[in-house]
Amino acid sequence: MRSKKWFALLSLVVVAAFVITACQPQEVVRTVEVTKVVTEKEEVEVTKVVTEKEEVEVTRQVEVQVTPTPEPVTRTGAWVDTVIMSEEPSSDSAVTRLEAGDLDVYAYNIAEPAIAERIFDSETIQSKEAYGNYNEITFNPAGPELEDGSLNPFAVPRIREAMNWLIDRTYIAQEIMGGLARPRFVPVNFASKDSAVLSAEIAAIELQYAHDPDRAEEVIAEEMENLGAEMVDGVWQYNGEPVELIALIRTEDERLEIGDYVSNLLEDIGFTVTRDYKTSAEASPCWISSDPMGGCFHFYTGGWVSTAISRDAGSNFSFFYTPEGLPFPLWQAYTPTEEFAELATALLNNDFDTMEERADMMAQALDMAMKDSVRIWLKDDVGVAPHAANVQVASDLSGSIYGSWMWGHTIRFADQVGGAMNIGMPSIMTEPWNPIAGTNWVYDMMPIRGTQRMAVIPDPFTGVMLPMGLESAEVQVLEGLPVAQNLDWASLETVDEITVPDDAWADWDAENQVFITAGEKYTETQTVKSKVVMRYEEDFFDKVTWHDGSPFTIGDFVMFMIMQFDRAKEASPIYDEAYVPEFNSFMQAFRGWRVVSEDPFVLEYYTDAYSLDLENNVSNFRAAHPSAYGNGAEAPWHTVLLGWLAEANGEAAFSSDKADSLEVEWMSYIAGPTLEILKGNLDTVQEEGTIPYEPTLGDYISAEEAEARYANLQEWYRRYNHFWISSGPLFLQRAFPVEGTLILQQNPNYPDSAARWARFTGGAPVPQVVVDGPGEVAIGDEAVFDVFVDLAEDVPYPVDDIGQAKFLVFDATGALAFTGDAEAVEDGYWQITLTGDMTGELEAGSNELAAIMVSDRALVPVRETIQFVSQ
Repeated sequence: MRSKKWFALLSLVVVAAFVITACQPQEVVRTVEVTKVVTEKEEVEVTKVVTEKEEVEVTRQVEVQVTPTPEPVTRTGAWVDTVIMSEEPSSDSAVTRLEAGDLDVYAYNIAEPAIAERIFDSETIQSKEAYGNYNEITFNPAGPELEDGSLNPFAVPRIREAMNWLIDRTYIAQEIMGGLARPRFVPVNFASKDSAVLSAEIAAIELQYAHDPDRAEEVIAEEMENLGAEMVDGVWQYNGEPVELIALIRTEDERLEIGDYVSNLLEDIGFTVTRDYKTSAEASPCWISSDPMGGCFHFYTGGWVSTAISRDAGSNFSFFYTPEGLPFPLWQAYTPTEEFAELATALLNNDFDTMEERADMMAQALDMAMKDSVRIWLKDDVGVAPHAANVQVASDLSGSIYGSWMWGHTIRFADQVGGAMNIGMPSIMTEPWNPIAGTNWVYDMMPIRGTQRMAVIPDPFTGVMLPMGLESAEVQVLEGLPVAQNLDWASLETVDEITVPDDAWADWDAENQVFITAGEKYTETQTVKSKVVMRYEEDFFDKVTWHDGSPFTIGDFVMFMIMQFDRAKEASPIYDEAYVPEFNSFMQAFRGWRVVSEDPFVLEYYTDAYSLDLENNVSNFRAAHPSAYGNGAEAPWHTVLLGWLAEANGEAAFSSDKADSLEVEWMSYIAGPTLEILKGNLDTVQEEGTIPYEPTLGDYISAEEAEARYANLQEWYRRYNHFWISSGPLFLQRAFPVEGTLILQQNPNYPDSAARWARFTGGAPVPQVVVDGPGEVAIGDEAVFDVFVDLAEDVPYPVDDIGQAKFLVFDATGALAFTGDAEAVEDGYWQITLTGDMTGELEAGSNELAAIMVSDRALVPVRETIQFVSQ
């Protein structure tokens, strides 16, 4: 039986990111996978192989051929006719069903070694690799005394910080995950720009918080005594009772083992642990929706997926550590220090002038995050998403297939147009769908994104925004701000000053239901750091329709703008206290919207926030589309109105927090008891001819349009029995929550060619890196190491496509000795020079040099190491 290390290396052959020592080729090899790497002029097949000695390398058998001219495509919308999504919680069963032809895709990032081996060995299954799955331990920070008088140790930041030393992340990555993961300490994804930019700072934190159980136990004991607890016969007690910790443990994947492992560690140091095993749907009401003071859990085995490559991790501090992150009770219980909260907001809004200043702020935030530790980061997965060999789909390097924003636009059978695609997922309809504050689970967001057509969409290999509904965009930023241009669809202009026009919509009067202009809101003319001009396609309103047949109109955009304000205003019938922190964070940077042209539609946006990438400024205002709401879902004004009335009447609520507060249903547009409420509201607005927010929207919505939309929606509900309306390549035909099944259908009215994004269905052009150099270096002498960077065998990676080339040197004690930049020699060839002054600082012993290469075409840092002895 092969070792677990074999599986890790097998999954990592393309990026060679985590291999500590170079693997030597063996005489006997076995092919396990073929990946296509597409260049501008060539298509290169890269064959992955494994040896019989439990090690792996890339033996690249390459055939270069000219890509044939594609046949004209007349199909619009989705390639397939039908998508059937069903719940399959078992990865092992899913692979069996794939082999039997019962499933075509399993939309999950599998990182279980035995199951990964089955996938690699199968002749009928292929897979996509992704790096965006990550896990953590979420702590309940309430207390320290909870409502029932029991003690919650995790209310103390220093105890949470000590958990970093208690948990052995290497054990989790190597033993529990069988090597299909790497240890993670910080809120920065491995597949991100910042993991390379901050590599030295992250390495220092990894050394500072390395596994040290004795130190952890010492700190925890000191703080427990400060809380009034005492150790009695090896068990912590408080007020004469054992200190009981409730471990909320997910059961669908490796989090079952992780939860048991952490529970064992806590029991070993004197805590009494009750293990509460639950699936995602069962656990969600406890950790997301319940009041933390109720003590439903003390720690939870959290899992996340980044559905696009992270270009800027600065927003992670606000999202994961402050109440601004999400409008849920757990987030509202977060109490970061004032300094940390201010720094998190500044990084969220890119409130700095230079990249050097940002680097200092990020380093401070990383340190504060470790001190706060409402979350303990555990691992980044290297997962595989399996699919039938005849399936093509655009998979995101971070989000995999189920996190891909393009999956619905690209999924197809290679040998046919049309057909029914069967997709399995670990969970279906985990939480209620509504466009304002509904589910944010990736299991739900996958089908939701399949129904969307956005203004911009992230490149699945780089995270840079690409235009979908836009013709172009123009961005102005203040002179000196560190904004970089990657593509040519948007233009960048630097200016000395950006003035907010007096007629820009800057706020909202909820009582009178009218916008407050910048001239009315501010006593002085406002200036900002960034101005974004979004120019929609000239025929946008002619060709884009909602799924129910209603035309897309300016009223849909304006309804979105209103909803950003109205829910945070106490005078509004739909005021939601839980939304206020998020809104306040938004308003710190926002200064105004302005409709420049109605046809074609041109929108201006003024803000003190800006993105470091020119193209990603276009999605800077809360979502990628000015009719995409809280969870990124788009919706027309007439369906939003039905939910608005339900909340205003106290019948249901958009957010889980308000639903709990009012003791009503958390609103679902696709199933359950709120459908009847929404239907009743539809009958009412149709009878009365209601125009929402009529003092404002009356200028954009006619009585005739309202009448037609309500009629369309009545027919839609009669046919499909739900109110989920979008404008994307697929539409929701029916939801079956009891059976755990969703059915999506091709949208026949979708305007874009099915082949528009086909170029992303091939493999990502991730560099292959090999480091060579002296095995011995004399202390005080210069040493030169060669770094070979290829796209494939004999296909050098262009120097101009490498965005970052860094190196780290760790000395014989394991400490980070120094860092620097590699120097380009020619395409595919770089050098790292350790000067005599550098090597002169090394002690005698074994050192490690890590080369880190990041491509602008595939934003996955590739880290390759080499050992050398200094003497």
